[in-house]
Formats: sequence, C-alpha cells, structure tokens
Amino acid sequence: MQLRRPLTLTAVLGVAPLVMSPIAAQAATVSNPLCPTEAAIYAPGHAQDIVVPPGFQVSVFAKGLNMPTGIAFHGNKNNFKVYVLESGHGVPSRCNDQTKIGSGNFDPTNPLTPDVLVFDKFGNKIAGPLFKPTASGGGFQPAGPAVGIAFERGFAGGRLFATDSNQSTDTPGGNINSSRVVILNLATGTVSPFISNLPTGDHPSEQLAFKDGWIYWSQGSTTNNGVSDGEQPDIPCQPITLSKNLFISSLGPPVVEGSGYSPFGVPNAGATIPAFFNGSNNQIRTGVCDGATLRARLNNPNVIQAYGWGHRNGYAIRFAPDDHPLAGQLLVGEDGPDERGARPSNGAPEVLSLDYQDPSGTPVYHGWPDRFGFLASSQAVFNPTGGPSDALCVFDPTNGPSFCTPASLANILKFDVPIADVLAFPPAPIVAPVALEAADSSFTGIDFAPKSFVRDPLQPGAALYSPEGDFGFSPPNATAPAPEVGHEVKLMNFNQDSNLPLQISFQNFARNNTGDQAFISTTGRVRPSDQSAVRARRVRLRRRLRRRAGPRRRTRRPDPFCRSAELRLDLLLPVAPPRRAPLSKDPRPDTFQPFPEPCLLRRDVANGLSVSAVPTSRSPTLLRRTRIRHVHRALVRRRSEPVGVFAMRQHAQAAVGRQTINARAIPKVVVTLRPRDLALVIGAALVRVCVQ
Repeated sequence: MQLRRPLTLTAVLGVAPLVMSPIAAQAATVSNPLCPTEAAIYAPGHAQDIVVPPGFQVSVFAKGLNMPTGIAFHGNKNNFKVYVLESGHGVPSRCNDQTKIGSGNFDPTNPLTPDVLVFDKFGNKIAGPLFKPTASGGGFQPAGPAVGIAFERGFAGGRLFATDSNQSTDTPGGNINSSRVVILNLATGTVSPFISNLPTGDHPSEQLAFKDGWIYWSQGSTTNNGVSDGEQPDIPCQPITLSKNLFISSLGPPVVEGSGYSPFGVPNAGATIPAFFNGSNNQIRTGVCDGATLRARLNNPNVIQAYGWGHRNGYAIRFAPDDHPLAGQLLVGEDGPDERGARPSNGAPEVLSLDYQDPSGTPVYHGWPDRFGFLASSQAVFNPTGGPSDALCVFDPTNGPSFCTPASLANILKFDVPIADVLAFPPAPIVAPVALEAADSSFTGIDFAPKSFVRDPLQPGAALYSPEGDFGFSPPNATAPAPEVGHEVKLMNFNQDSNLPLQISFQNFARNNTGDQAFISTTGRVRPSDQSAVRARRVRLRRRLRRRAGPRRRTRRPDPFCRSAELRLDLLLPVAPPRRAPLSKDPRPDTFQPFPEPCLLRRDVANGLSVSAVPTSRSPTLLRRTRIRHVHRALVRRRSEPVGVFAMRQHAQAAVGRQTINARAIPKVVVTLRPRDLALVIGAALVRVCVQ
C-alpha cells in the first residue's frame, strides 16, 4: 500500500502527477499535459478544510509542489530552512513519462523528475529545483522516485542524505538493484552515491533515520507478497527454506508458476536460500536484503547490517527519544500486501512494529510474507476475493465487483485460496507487532512530538503518523457513513508511568472536513489542501496527500465470511472509570458508551512486546445480548483502538449463536478493521463478526 506500483497496475489506477505552476491560483482546474483529460480542481486555500483539535491552527506553508515525499529542517526555532524532496513520479504510465516532458530526462524544469526545493521559515522559496537529473549522472535518477531526505545531525545539519531509484522506469528490468542512498552536496548542487545497487522492485529504498554513528533506511520488499510478478525477487536477511508450494502467474498454455524469493516463473520448491542471496544476479552481499530496515556506518558505508526484517514494506521509520516509554527503539510503520499478483490477499492490515538487534547482532523477525500482523497469512480472513490486478484475472469491465470473467474468478478462488505459505517454516521466532492500522491505509510518516506540542489531546511522548489512503485493490476500508482511514494525521499517546505496562492509545488528529479523500466529483477531484506543505502554529504538520487520476470505484464486494442478516455478540467489557460516563446496558447507540481497557503491553527486552496479563483493578461487566452494531458504533465514535476484550477461540461460534462468552481470564484485542465488522484477535485466529 505505497505509491510505488508496477507497470501492470497503471491501467487500473491511471496514476499520474498533476503538472502545476508554482503560482497557481487559489482555485483552479489543473491538467496533465500528457493526458489532458486528467483534470482536477486544485484549491489549497488557507487549509481551512483541515480539522484539528481545539488549540491548534493549520495554515499553508508552501503550495504548488509536485509529489513531495520528504522534508528536512536545518537551523533552530528562530531561523531555519525547509528542504522539500519532490519524488518525480511513481507508477510508470503514458501519463507520467518523464521522457516526453520538455527535452526529456534532463530538462531542468521537468516536473516528473526528482528534485529538492528550499524554503525559508516564512514559506518563501529561496532555492530550487536542485539536484535535477543530468546526463553526466550528477543528479537524481530520472525515473525516480526519490523518497527520503534527512540531515545526519537533524536540525544541526551535517551532510544531507536522500534515497532515490529508477524504480518507476518504463525500461523492462531497468529498475533492478537501482536504489541508492546518496549525499546531496548543497555547495555544488551535485548528488554522489553513498550506497548503491540496493534491491528495487515493488518498493525501493525509502525513509532515513540516524543514531549513534549509523544511518538507517527502510528497504521495502521487491514483491507485493513474497512471489515475483516480474520484479526482482526478494532477498532474505537470514537463511530460509522455501515451502513446496508453487504460485501460478498464468494458466497458459504454458502454465507459469514459481516460488517465493525466486526469479519470476522459476519453480524452486523446498530450496534453501542463503542469507543476502540476490536472485537477480546470483550474488551474496552481506547485510543487503529487503522487507527490512537496514543500517550502515556513517564512516564506512561498506559495513551494512539488517536491523529488523519480516516486513512487507516498513516505509515509515523513526527512533523514539531515549527518555520515551519505547526507550529509544526504532518504530516502524509497515504497509501490508494488496490484492494483486500471483499471491493476492485481501484485507491485510498495516502494522506498527519495533525493530532492533539482539546482543549477537541478529535482527528481529516479524513474519512476513507468511504472517500479516498478529495472524498467519493463511487465515481465511485474508483470502482474496478476486480483483483486476490478480495474476489469474481476465479483465471483464461488466462483471463487477471483481471485474474478472466468471471463469477467471473461479480460478482465483480455486488456486489462490487459501493463501499458501512461501516458507517451509519461519527462519527465526516471530515477534508480534505493537499495533495494527486499517487495511490499505498506508503508513507514510511517523514523528514524535516535541514538548512544545503537549496540550490536550497530545500527551508527553506522543507521536503523530500519516496514513496515505488506499489504492483501490480491495474495497474501501470503511463503508459510508463511517469515514475511510487515510489522507489524515493520527495520534498515538503512550502512558508515562514506568510502574505500569506500556499502553498505547490512538485517535484522529487532523482530517479534511470535505470528505475522507475529497473525491466528491466524477468530473474533477477536490482536495483543498492537496500538494501543500502545511504549517500549524502549535504544531508543524507535514501532509503528503497522493493524487489519483480518474474517479475511484466504490463498489463493495460481498463478504463471504458474513452471511447472517443479524448477529449478536456478548462481550465482557471493563467498567468505565469514574471520570467517564458509566456503562449503560441500554443497547441504544445514544446511551451505550463503553470505555474499554486499552490493550495492555509489557516490555520484554528479549522478546519485544507481548500482551500482558489480565487488566488490573477493573472488574468486567457482562453485556448480554448486545447487538454488535451498537458496540461497533460506540467504538467508532470513540475513534480509539485497540480495545481490550475477553474471548476465546472456542467461544466464537457460541457468540454467533447468541450464547454468553465467559472467559474473563484471557485478555485479547478487538480491532475495528472495517466499519461494520469487529475483528477479534483470538489466539492464532482472526474471527470477524459482521452485520450486513
């Protein structure tokens, strides 16, 4: 769920950046010169449509930007400069072919190639575009994207680093091993490689972080879900043994099938693959792998190490402060897999994890590609439902919602369900994530708030993160009138009492009040604050909103898991604390106000984070015969998850049968994955109880 997509998806999404003048009017219709019918309404205004909590105010800092993906600050609170990285473009298509703008790849005014703009503290552009691609190779790579930018000493400056690639090239195979970590020389305006030949496919090298003499970066997986659909195969960080499962890309004739961590169409059943083995060139380069966070010494870039892996695309990375409850650990926002390719999946969540090495230098392992969040990928809740980007789909525009011919849809449900494992067994113990976020919401940034931000609802140590929004491979992650998750900024608060288990709460912070993603017209798209770097007086807020070409498909696929017209669920919920309204046993939504215990976690140095024992000091209240829609509405109103509940796997069917769940000694987690569902994490299974 990131904006870097393979060529085959272009026809589905029609992704193309909008080419704009930096002096665009306050409200204007802008269009793409390569595809003039790709028009949109651009009206940044004064950010008046962005809703933030009382006490915070948002204003536009800069506008007229082309696909900004990174931001870096240099200076102090009284005098600083802002460096904005414009990525170029994402998915290659005829509408964003940088070779057809102006004089092509090396045109210094080409909006579809990467560059950096520099602003003063008032938002006035004082330099740029800098580091444009050049024929001599002294700039960014022309096809892009460039993703991350950061100074090695933060506000204090030092060398300015960035990541770039040729991931979005139209040349077949031209993106393989094209990612780089580079140094941007502000004095000469040139780009010099720091680390080159990093894996590139479905995702390139992405965001940057620095600590204790090391540079860290997120290295996304080269495939969507562990199996090559023509991209560079994934590279493991530890030795792995493949399962005997083969994944079909085409039923032919001839049939094309292959294994995970192997080149496209190459069966490799049961094979053992060494750590750091690159199947694109049959070489081993110690420390270089993907689906990982990697690090290298700032004084010796040849020393590269894996810091954590088993991610699909751990795009957003940020170190917590040393005095934070996370004790300086690296927080990773991971974007889960999509319904596409030879191993499609549906509804996989986005994941928040902690990356670290054990004392021996071994990276923590989180389980992808055979684990999505807390659960095995083979769980039925992740089964593909059929979509036009599935490898076995034969496109049929008349057969919604899958848009596959009936015969090809039957093949998807036959050969791709259940989702087969890529590995024979995990290469290391799997460490669970800290929390989950909505499917297809896409982490794009995380940052910890400084002390000057602390006022309600931000608590000391709070972090803000930005979900980019879904790409349409699956149905929307919410059903109206519930808001979709994406194109917003959300808040994480951490408890500060070291004598208590770690608790994390989540809520909205900034959102566009005109609509979830402001797609309110089929003739144009209105996103008033799109393409803006946003400044808040109490909080400096960076929003990166992705533009999309063409109206989105809003069809909803029937959920085969939810068959009953009316389901009920009995929950054991903690009694609300005195400062909140007491629980009501009246199931009406306007009076039913549960205040569940947050998911309790304890820190364990050896094993990461794990679910704690039973919540203390609060006796649970049994709510019998409560309609699930009322529970769900109350949770949605709270806009805060995860929530502590009590249930057991063997009681799931009993719940559907309207019997009482009574397993109060076993704490679990409930997550509102979709607006009309409650998803119960119950042991190793995910049980959804839904209403249609």
